[in-house]
Amino acid sequence: MADKHTSGDVRNGFNGSLLEPDVYTANDCDKDAPEDQNLWPRPLARKWILTLFVGTCLLYCARMAMPICIVSLARHFLWSKVDCALVLGGFFWGYCFTQILGGHASDRVGGERVLLISAASWALITAGTPVLAHLGSYTLALMTIARFLMGLLQGVFFPSLASLCSQRVLEGERGFLMSTMHSGTHLGTLLAGGMGSLMLDWYGWESVFYATGFLSGLWAFIVWQCLLKGEVAPKQMGLRNDTHKSLSLTLWLRLFKKPPVWAMVFAHMCACSTSYTLLSWLPMYFKESFPHAKGWVYNVIPWLAAIPSALGGGYFADFLINQGYGVLSVRKMMQFVGMGVSSVFIMLLSEAVTFPSAVSLVSAAIGASTLTSGGVSVNVQDLTPSCAGALYGFMNMLGAFMGLVMVSLSGYLIEVTLSWANVFSLITLVNAAGLGVFLIFGDARRLDVEDYTRVVVI
Repeated sequence: MADKHTSGDVRNGFNGSLLEPDVYTANDCDKDAPEDQNLWPRPLARKWILTLFVGTCLLYCARMAMPICIVSLARHFLWSKVDCALVLGGFFWGYCFTQILGGHASDRVGGERVLLISAASWALITAGTPVLAHLGSYTLALMTIARFLMGLLQGVFFPSLASLCSQRVLEGERGFLMSTMHSGTHLGTLLAGGMGSLMLDWYGWESVFYATGFLSGLWAFIVWQCLLKGEVAPKQMGLRNDTHKSLSLTLWLRLFKKPPVWAMVFAHMCACSTSYTLLSWLPMYFKESFPHAKGWVYNVIPWLAAIPSALGGGYFADFLINQGYGVLSVRKMMQFVGMGVSSVFIMLLSEAVTFPSAVSLVSAAIGASTLTSGGVSVNVQDLTPSCAGALYGFMNMLGAFMGLVMVSLSGYLIEVTLSWANVFSLITLVNAAGLGVFLIFGDARRLDVEDYTRVVVI
């Protein structure tokens, strides 16, 4: 039994993907859906996907610049561990505050322009960080403020992507778009760790900030000149009769009474928090458990495995949907692999394992976790396409806060129990809770319109 549903994003007569040469227009979708006229033509969609992939990569390069250089900065400016934590933590506090605002702005004026302004601003701050560091005796305060502003500006990025995905891309192609963007984060982490470390050794810590700032600014300039044709002024999204509802308090209250919305939010919170925990503590796990192992092995191989996994998972999810499988079934299956199967690999790390086995298990866990980009990460566009950016921002904000709590709690468990098994058990428990709630209460029917009807095909 395959359950299908109809909504403003119905795919009447469309069975292709963004990788195929045909061009789709609004006529390929439900002709009664006014928002379909905002869809990108396929040639333009391909350009934007490649551009956004590079932008996501540069986003993480700029984000990782400070963590890569923090040891050199601490040595140069005589910072303590508390000082380092203050500087690094400034990013996450700023990151939480602009999630909803960025998503709402993208829903109203289009995510392209929000991304452009955000990238240009964070490029300026990144390139200007070395200048701020040498301004005077208030280096610690200036660096903390710079990281806070970096978080504020980058906080709008992923909600804007979610908004773009709901406005510009067909329902059966959203998984591939979001998985492509998530694979860009892994590539950015790899490039920042690899090239950034080399630049740090060869040219000093300032070069890392100058290079990433320049490349981010160049990306913003190319987007402005080649894709937006030199236009910066916001444009109201055309022919979106339901877009004005994103401002409606009644709509938000109605959405927050829906169990599928909270199931999606909770599952996203759990997935984000476990991801932040692994990203923060895995290097220390390998360093303590395998002190003679080469750092580049465990810092590179898991993220290399994540890139093809993310791309393949998103494409597979869209393929299933375009073949007629129910959207809800596909979302839950992808989430089961992303949170359930990955937790099995994480729990196996609790046992006594060799270094090659540990690297293999971590690679498998991180690779499997990327499949959430075809599950909860794109489910917001199924449920609420008219306000997907703002709601995704809300989800991401809560995910960032829960991530801070999880990272701190994991550090406490390591300090008190001296056992990594407790951390891996905590990650598994949180993943199981989020997955269970989503499997029970999750849905893929559109909830931001009153006249929605469901069709069940047996």
